[in-house]
Amino acid sequence: MRRMEFKMERPGLLEVGQEISVTEGLLPSNYYYTIDPSLAMSGNIPFNKRLMSQKGVVVDIVENARGFYVMAEFDEPEVN
Repeated sequence: MRRMEFKMERPGLLEVGQEISVTEGLLPSNYYYTIDPSLAMSGNIPFNKRLMSQKGVVVDIVENARGFYVMAEFDEPEVN
């Protein structure tokens, strides 16, 4: 299973165990992913680590000094 981290701006938008869908965005040298409908956003992902799944599951939500972070799991191999 592949895990990815997403930044969420405020609490309560997602719950652990919730199924999510993601939309892929393209930058000149990276991809980024948004949990629909614009609930959380990933960091920049290099082309060689592109996410192939469009569906995943929220496995953890963490609050720290920088905000709320969602860890999601996707049914594909982990990339190094």
